[in-house]
Amino acid sequence: MKLQSILQDKGGAVVTIGDNETLLEAARILDSNKIGAAVATDSKGKVTGVLSERDIVRRVAQYGADALNIPVSEAMTRDVVTAPQDMSVEEGLERMTDRRIRHLPIVNQGELIGIVSIGDLVKRKISVAETEAEALKQYIHAG
Repeated sequence: MKLQSILQDKGGAVVTIGDNETLLEAARILDSNKIGAAVATDSKGKVTGVLSERDIVRRVAQYGADALNIPVSEAMTRDVVTAPQDMSVEEGLERMTDRRIRHLPIVNQGELIGIVSIGDLVKRKISVAETEAEALKQYIHAG
């Protein structure tokens, strides 16, 4: 099973945040979209990083309420770990676990086409395991 199938099921819409926006604006975008991370872009739309809830919390813990005025560019993760759409779910989970990240932008020929969370991948793995278990039960009872 490939990451592309998860994107097809959840939709490939990617919420982006301007890297010059404040953390307060970013937090509002994350909240209104009910997501835990967004891709940060510059004024030309080029991907410059990923901003997660954790990044915001870290800054608030360091600087208090003043952190909400910090630009996204100062809080985001710049070393963006991505995956191709044809990567398997297992490989995606491994990459996320190894890099200790919870959100993985998906690219096709260098272009951002979506983002998946570790929760998306785990849900898919559980769904597949449940389907296989049910098929085995039916096979055993039919035999």
